[in-house]
Amino acid sequence: MAQSTETDWVSRIADEVIAEAERRAPGKPIVCASGLSPSGPIHLGNLREVMVPHLVADEIKRRGVPCEHILSWDDYDRFRKVPAGIDPSWAEHIGKPLTSVPAPEGSRHPNWAEHFKAAMIDALDRLGIEVRGISQTRMYTSGAYREQILFAMRERERIDAVLDRYRTKVTPESAAKKQQKPMDAAEIEAAEGSGAAGEDDGSAGSAGYFPYKPYCTVCERDLTTITAYDDDTTEMTYVCRCGHEETVSLSEFDHGKLVWKVDWPMRWAYEGVVFEPSGVDHQSPGSSFVVGGQLVKEIFGGEQPIGPMYAFVGISGMAKMSSSKGGVPTPSDALEIMEAPLLRWLYARRRPNQSFKIAFDQEIQRLYDEWDALERKVADGTAQPADAAAHRRATSTASRELPRTPHPLPYRTLASVVDITTGDEEQTLRILSELDPENPVRSLDETRPRLDCAQRWINTQVPAEQRTRVREEPDTELLASLDDTQRESLRLLLDGLDEHWSLDGLTTLVYGVPKVQAGLTPDAKPTPELKVAQRAFFALLYNLLVGRDTGPRLPTLLLAVGADRVRKLLGA
Repeated sequence: MAQSTETDWVSRIADEVIAEAERRAPGKPIVCASGLSPSGPIHLGNLREVMVPHLVADEIKRRGVPCEHILSWDDYDRFRKVPAGIDPSWAEHIGKPLTSVPAPEGSRHPNWAEHFKAAMIDALDRLGIEVRGISQTRMYTSGAYREQILFAMRERERIDAVLDRYRTKVTPESAAKKQQKPMDAAEIEAAEGSGAAGEDDGSAGSAGYFPYKPYCTVCERDLTTITAYDDDTTEMTYVCRCGHEETVSLSEFDHGKLVWKVDWPMRWAYEGVVFEPSGVDHQSPGSSFVVGGQLVKEIFGGEQPIGPMYAFVGISGMAKMSSSKGGVPTPSDALEIMEAPLLRWLYARRRPNQSFKIAFDQEIQRLYDEWDALERKVADGTAQPADAAAHRRATSTASRELPRTPHPLPYRTLASVVDITTGDEEQTLRILSELDPENPVRSLDETRPRLDCAQRWINTQVPAEQRTRVREEPDTELLASLDDTQRESLRLLLDGLDEHWSLDGLTTLVYGVPKVQAGLTPDAKPTPELKVAQRAFFALLYNLLVGRDTGPRLPTLLLAVGADRVRKLLGA
């Protein structure tokens, strides 16, 4: 489980943020920030960029302190490359703003950025995350940042000097700067592949350094170079690789943006951001977060947000996620197979600098077991304070409770049942109603949405060869080969079926048969020899029921198969 200290990490950071906000601007609403680029599928690693500020902002709101969580959509960033699985012809749009790139084929959304934003916006709503979304396309094209852009252009030499302190390695862009020429296509491609574009600090041509990059008004791409700029008139001339050359008044021109390393600190000052975490890739020496801290203070007259570095989020069996590689699970994918409170809990229980994995494999069953155990501890008041706090943050926000399953059954049990019944609702209800006679399930709606999550997990994440297929007819050859001990074990099981027909009862029965055969009582503690006998008995049952040595938990399997069919397959 997470840390066991009395104060959880969210509360500690909220204390720091409130104190810092009071120092900076007493009485003003606190601004927490996130930023996402809808350049492709927004994955579960990106979710941490939103979840950490959400949890902190939500804690601040719970204390009655005015707080706003803003989410900057970097949808005016350039389209860098065509993700896996997309028609390669989309390469013609590289260099355009994401909002000027057509959506993937078959999408109902107006452009590339809106297509990938939509799924994330829906997931955030399901997760109870309230944000004020800010489209950077809208901000730049409306002229909202005009004063900041003109100011940055006037201060370009000072900005360049700050950036130059951190230019310690040769990159495609710094090499181009030294050569006093724009990058060619090969250099741009190299920069894209290395991730240098994401750390863009501008480049210099014969006219000097400029922190602003115009998008060409003809081809819409940013393959442009500023060749002249007049501070007094704001007249700017640029040339594009497409052949277009144009002179515009930057005080009226809204078809470009500040380069990333200047854009980010400008927005910190513009929005008055107090808290914003960043990934480990942004906090290395010379990275945008580190350099931005100098620029916001020395150039824009603001302060860098406080905020921890957050570690990567992985998927069971997968390495560090990259949205450029395609097929990377998104929050929407996770919400197909797990309830929103569980997904929130995975982020809430770990400090930001702790990496963790989200399970799409069999590990999800163990995670749910751990979650259910925490729920019981919270209910009876035995949970550690930090664990109880993580549970509270997982199940509710300052404004609402998240939807819960009214009658939660173990995820592994639900998965086994829907695996065996292949989703047949009548059969599923029959089995679930027999699990606990003291508290029977009377409608499948009581078990949703967890039941539906388990069903989708079985259908989408479990390989066909691992699915359970109950035998249609008895294995007469195996039954005929049994020795006396094996026949007796089956007789003891069959004789006890009616009396033990519930999940707990069948658990006692299947574990107890080898004990009775060994001359022990059903509640005797198992010895090493007894465990060997139990494993052999279980393997026999699995082979007679599903034709292999292993399968779902036997009590669940027996309930799912049904007493009459169990008797038939076991040779009664």
